[in-house]
Amino acid sequence: MSVDGEAVRPASETDEPGWEVEPDDDWGAAVIATVGRQLKLRREAAGLRAAEFGTRIGYGEDLVYKVEAGKRIPRQEYLDRSDEVLDAGGLISASWEDVKRVRYPKKVRELGKLEAQAVEIGVYECNIIAGLLQTPEHARALIAAAQPPETPDDVERMVAARIARQSVFDRAPAPPIHFVLEEAPLRRQIGGTMAWRRQLERLLEVAHLHNVTLQVIPTNSEPHPGLDGRIELLKFADGSVVGRSDGAFNGRPISEPKHVRILELRYGTIRAQALTPPKSLMFIKDLLGET
Repeated sequence: MSVDGEAVRPASETDEPGWEVEPDDDWGAAVIATVGRQLKLRREAAGLRAAEFGTRIGYGEDLVYKVEAGKRIPRQEYLDRSDEVLDAGGLISASWEDVKRVRYPKKVRELGKLEAQAVEIGVYECNIIAGLLQTPEHARALIAAAQPPETPDDVERMVAARIARQSVFDRAPAPPIHFVLEEAPLRRQIGGTMAWRRQLERLLEVAHLHNVTLQVIPTNSEPHPGLDGRIELLKFADGSVVGRSDGAFNGRPISEPKHVRILELRYGTIRAQALTPPKSLMFIKDLLGET
């Protein structure tokens, strides 16, 4: 999933930690503005100017002003150092619990929330390896390849957000998760040979989880209804389903039963044409040369 970020940032800021607040993220903006106001009040109460405070915590004056104005999302280290300098007794550090809920892009948070609530997840990808399966190296190489290019800071933000979604594998009870991947993305050595091998090893690792099935569609297979883009299906405890497909309904999320049924039929057909899970694992092992 791609999220728009600041395209250009002054050279003096490129190495400063923290992320820009998205203009359409009202909840995130409110949380960061509140944290920023509290930091400013405590700094002023301590009689410290922004420049002096920045020096003490190890960050630039410009970043201090942006964090206090609610324009920049501070990282945990920034808050911890501020807590120490201002002798806040852990109160500033504790604000990380609020900040971390909004530190990722709005679209990614919304997707992660749905995945965290789903009782069953189905994903078909035709052009890339599914985000829930990507290693940090693989995700970083993919996101950095976007045009126009993202800033290094925004690349790291989106990588962190993508990896954070993988907490779905740690849920208890664990939801059934089904993946279908095309052969071509598995062969593309994104990030170099070693990164590619680590990505394939990650696929094998996840595929051995008791609640996960992973299937591969060889390139020489017959045409199927997923060739025009990814399909995602999220099923919930109340019986509702949210689906999305690049090749249907303008790519927008849908929940109408008649539309969901179409995606379910397409996804079912794709799974039926894919290799079985055991044969899919052997296929990936063949790519690694482990057989």
